[in-house]
Amino acid sequence: MSGLQRAAKRGVDLLLAGLGVVVLSPVYVVVAALVVLDSPGPAFFRQTRVGRGFRPFRIIKFRTMVTDAERRGGKLSVGADPRITRVGRGLRRLKLDELPQLFNVLAGDMSLVGPRPEVPEYVERFHAEYADILSVRPGMTDLASLKYRDESALLAAAADPAAEYVRVILPDKIRLAREYVRRSSLRLDLSLILRTLGAVVGGRPQ
Repeated sequence: MSGLQRAAKRGVDLLLAGLGVVVLSPVYVVVAALVVLDSPGPAFFRQTRVGRGFRPFRIIKFRTMVTDAERRGGKLSVGADPRITRVGRGLRRLKLDELPQLFNVLAGDMSLVGPRPEVPEYVERFHAEYADILSVRPGMTDLASLKYRDESALLAAAADPAAEYVRVILPDKIRLAREYVRRSSLRLDLSLILRTLGAVVGGRPQ
């Protein structure tokens, strides 16, 4: 992607993310209230992820799990995870928990489309592979997001979910992320945005 294309991509990110925050502001208020009323704790969940140039940032989501979820069972969520709250299940199914990441886009930490940001632990394991991937901003959706929309259910079928993620799913996500970087264009971004909206509205994995 050329410098002009990168500037155009950033312009589209700012325009659409800004518009999204304004239009969805009533949704933010309602969802935040539901999260707080459903279980003790804050409305938002923040977690360190690795961004462009290996720079860490704090990703923002609506909280869908109990406040001490990582202490109870690590970072991966598998199947009917008991740590997920009642409201959280609905938010995850509709992908509404991801909406606060529009603020990450406005801040410049993320793009609307780009490789999904991972936690430092997994980036360190595949540091060489991420050198290419993290030449661009991570995104709210990408090729892997569509393919692994039902990742939690896939992991639930594995004998060892954590090992399955590291051995099978994460390497495939990395492959798809590198493919995105190689093919990156505004046309591909638009296609992925439309496919993501279609998957959310239609409830389809891809």
